[in-house]
Amino acid sequence: MSASAPVIRSPERNVEVAWFSALCGDDYEYLGVPDGALRSSYQHCGDITRLADRLGYQNILLPSGWIVGQDALAFSAAMAPQLTRMNQLVALRMGEVWPPMLGRALATIDHIAKGRLCLNIISSDLPGQKESGEIRYARSSEVIQILQGMWAAGGGPYEFDGEFYQIRLPDTEAAQPYQQNGGPLMYFGGISPAAQDLCAKHCDVFLMWPETEDRIAATMRDMSEKAAAYGRAIDFGFRSHVIVRETEAEARAAADRLLSQLDAAKGQEIKNRSMDSGSLGVKRQDELRAQNEDLYLEPHLWSGVGLARSGCGSAIVGDPDQVYAKLQRYIDMGIRSFILSGYPHLAECELFAKYVLPRLDTVKLNEAQGRLPAEPPETPLTHGRRK
Repeated sequence: MSASAPVIRSPERNVEVAWFSALCGDDYEYLGVPDGALRSSYQHCGDITRLADRLGYQNILLPSGWIVGQDALAFSAAMAPQLTRMNQLVALRMGEVWPPMLGRALATIDHIAKGRLCLNIISSDLPGQKESGEIRYARSSEVIQILQGMWAAGGGPYEFDGEFYQIRLPDTEAAQPYQQNGGPLMYFGGISPAAQDLCAKHCDVFLMWPETEDRIAATMRDMSEKAAAYGRAIDFGFRSHVIVRETEAEARAAADRLLSQLDAAKGQEIKNRSMDSGSLGVKRQDELRAQNEDLYLEPHLWSGVGLARSGCGSAIVGDPDQVYAKLQRYIDMGIRSFILSGYPHLAECELFAKYVLPRLDTVKLNEAQGRLPAEPPETPLTHGRRK
């Protein structure tokens, strides 16, 4: 490993491959054109989640937002007993739930799922409020510390004195998760200095949206150094859409078809609905898209999705060999987790599982959380997730 390469938590090349369930209404045949059959419903989002589990994905992202759709925490509880192998990565907006009660809710789901639970930490504004980044990240830091503190207390008493929360608990038994010695893995994404510092200090996997490989590599080096300053090492994840077909021409045609009925004004309206539409990460993707008339940021990385979507705005596009090669380049860089999606989500989930997923060296099912055994025991896990 070169001196400039990031130091990562999991040096082995086997990766976690996750899919995405459209809880926030983000599913289309034609981008920006609502389709009643693809709307966010318990049945439709459940179909996506169950399909990903059956096809061998290791995780699934359940997004969160103030929008008509499914609540991620409630949905994950309903899904947990229906899944046989796959983890659920539940997006949580820090501050929406009083931390001790959040800890109890997470512990409940973690026991139902027998340890197959991960957390995607979100520091966006709370619905109906507008606050500075400094406040949002400070609150998030306190919630994370409280959760981790309750888990570490092992059922005993716990106290916390912070700016936002002052807590005195005679015991923490109600918040003890199935996963002992650390609790669920925490994923986090954000480009601002405050966001990166929060992840480096507290979280396990730093998630990145699509940018050019040189920018991603630079971010990984910076984040590795920030984590090392806290005496930690983190893993890196990549959130992207994917369009894979038997030939490159067919994949590119599918990308063009996805935009074929998009009205530019409608696309911008859809983007603006999201609470992260003004984030630094979204702006960086928009700037890159504006520099490339054909919407390709680099070979096989197409930014058309960002014309009508906030958050992740690009897709890996190509034939099976090209998509596989692009993923291998990211793996060479040190990325160990991929969160993928496509439109419509059910169809693209099957196509990626058919053409690419079996070729990837993936972690054993449920191994993403501290390298767990494939079949979790009936007793609480004691894997010690933070290396």
